[in-house]
Parts: sequence; C-alpha cells; structure tokens
Amino acid sequence: MAISTLQPLPSRPVSLTATLGIEPRPTPRPVQSFRRGQVIPLKQDQVWVLQEGVVLLNTLYPSGDEALLGLLGASMPFGLPLSTVEPYQAIAFCDVEAVSYSMQEIERSPILLQAVSRSLCRRLQQAESMVALLGQRRVEERLKQFLQLLSRELGQPVATGTRLNLRLTHQHLANALGTTRVTVTRILNQLRDSGWLSFDQGRHIVISGS
Repeated sequence: MAISTLQPLPSRPVSLTATLGIEPRPTPRPVQSFRRGQVIPLKQDQVWVLQEGVVLLNTLYPSGDEALLGLLGASMPFGLPLSTVEPYQAIAFCDVEAVSYSMQEIERSPILLQAVSRSLCRRLQQAESMVALLGQRRVEERLKQFLQLLSRELGQPVATGTRLNLRLTHQHLANALGTTRVTVTRILNQLRDSGWLSFDQGRHIVISGS
C-alpha cells in the first residue's frame, strides 16, 4: 500500500467533547487534518480521537507482510498508549480529521476519561469480533463475517442492502483475514454471483445477504 509523506492540512479548532460525542463545552481544541494515504504521527504519550473519516491501523510482520489491525470511524481513539503491538501504524484511509490529547489530559479529566473509555469498549468489541471470525476455517465465512462487521461499523443503508462507505482493495481484505489476494478475489466473485453482495457504480461493496 502506497503511503504519502505529504504535510498535514491546516488545523482548525473544535470543541473538546463534541469530538467524543458528549455534551459540548466552550473550550476549543485544534483539529489536525490528514490527506488520504498519509501516515498519522504517533507519540508515546499521545492519544488521537478521530473526528471525521476512517483510519486504518496496521502492523508489519518480520517477513514484510502487512496485517490489518482495525478500521476506525468517527469518535474512535487510537495511539501508542492504547496498543502493545510493534510496529504500530495509523494511516488515513480517506481525508480525515482528528484531535490529539496527552494521557495526562485524559487522566485528569473525568469527562474525557469516561468518553475515551466508552469508545475503547467499542474497540474491544470490534477486536473480539475479529478474533472470533479469524477462528473460522473456511475463508469464505471469514470474509463474509468481516464484511458484516464493517457494515455494522461503517455501513450505510441503501435500497439494495448496506453499502460500505469505503473502498477496500482485495489486498486490504487479504491482510485482514490472513489469506491471499487471489483467494479474496475469487470468493468476492462467488459472493457477487450468488447475490450475497454487489458493487455500486463507485465500486463500493453493497451487502444484500445475511
């Protein structure tokens, strides 16, 4: 996957708690914008909270293979203090906006700590779902359950089913499921032929089956 080293877009202020989905306060926070494909810088004592867009978390195996750790939507936190995986990388899957806080800020604010904890519960649920689906022996079942998970997290209801509001490459799906791109392509074609999914004009996956 190509990674951009472009400079971040200009920042703008945002309400501290509005980003986290709780009651707004007047104190503004600077929002940092990142372009699609840009690596989001991570620091040891810094937690990012995503305001808009989708962030891809991944790691690299010693072999050089890439593994997908998660796809995060709005209000989800991420950062080095929240993971023990090394290396740990966050990439803007599309143009995104995020706010950063130090761990000291989070620990000193009961409201902020509660909001981040609530979002981390969602992260835990997503991680448990990933562990469960990776236990499936058949790659087809893994792929179907992964797409259903994404539809719950990032899907949009449409007339023909639920559309994933991001365009994942076959390699992204293969990295997430521990299989090959060729296998993912073959199974996606089978699922399309069976009517379980379809593709819209923008090549977004639309899940029509269960």
